[in-house]
Amino acid sequence: MTTFGFNTRVSFGDDEGPAQGLRDGIALFKTAEDLGFASGWVYQRHFDHYLSSPLPFLAAVGRETSRIGLGTAVLPLRYQEPILLAEAAATTDLLVDGRLHLAVSTGSNAPFDAIFGAVPTDARTEAERRQRRFLSAVSGQVLHTVDGPGQGAPVGTGLRATPHSPGLRGRVRQGAASLGSAVRAAELGLGLITGTVLHGLADGETFGAYQARIIRAYRTTWRAVRGTEPPPVAVAASILPGTTAQLRATYADYDHQRRTEGMAASRPRGALPPVVTADLPTGMRISPVFHGTPDEVTEAVRTDPGLAEADEIVLFLPPAFGLAADVRLLADVAAAFGV
Repeated sequence: MTTFGFNTRVSFGDDEGPAQGLRDGIALFKTAEDLGFASGWVYQRHFDHYLSSPLPFLAAVGRETSRIGLGTAVLPLRYQEPILLAEAAATTDLLVDGRLHLAVSTGSNAPFDAIFGAVPTDARTEAERRQRRFLSAVSGQVLHTVDGPGQGAPVGTGLRATPHSPGLRGRVRQGAASLGSAVRAAELGLGLITGTVLHGLADGETFGAYQARIIRAYRTTWRAVRGTEPPPVAVAASILPGTTAQLRATYADYDHQRRTEGMAASRPRGALPPVVTADLPTGMRISPVFHGTPDEVTEAVRTDPGLAEADEIVLFLPPAFGLAADVRLLADVAAAFGV
């Protein structure tokens, strides 16, 4: 049975400011839990009108909810100190009673290198090094054995990241935008979530067909390498069932924005001007927007090959919609799909 979650940028405009944006984000999670959604995910984006620190936000959400899963989608590991991240994640997970799901990525985001610090290797190599260190830390492994005086513990002591949250390692996922990344996730024993941008498509291949191919490769690799059944796979998707003519027009406008502006569509007031367009490199594709009447949308979702392969569908909420529009959308999706 497919479950449903949602992904929010926890964005804010110049008018309301970040404090109100954070409060609205918590209110959205509370409403989603009441509607029956299995999970809520937040995205990390620095230097703009969006959430930059997901873990303290999710700890706050955990105080106001009791059941819904709380996820990051995604944390780019190139810009995380791995041991500090493991400590913060375990602290958050303990505070929310084991509901944290960490989706991380090892993709490159080169424009930030000058701000967060350049490294002697390329960004992906560095991200993968930090990923290995993070996984060791979050698993409770010894990270260093004291071998001399002045290291805070007796010689021979094995130092581990604290606190340790049992079970958190099993809730770490790879955010995969390509087949190779999904295969690596399976080899590392990580869960999988795919997003709204994929690269590596073959000529003429649709977004949904490639997404399905990624998921199948992940599951095949997991079974071959680990000899067990893989964990549930989540996919992000823009699903907008319009229950009124006005909503259908609004959602059609958003679809037009996505097709003409690409990842820059739906920005809150005051957000940084985009530097990307809808003209993506060869082999890269942005996800479609499923919109129309509820019957049209449910049929389109049912027949999409990528969504059909998923165990969980994570609704991508347009960043500029605001709390009222997001709540309406979640309620309509819940009704249309029996969440």
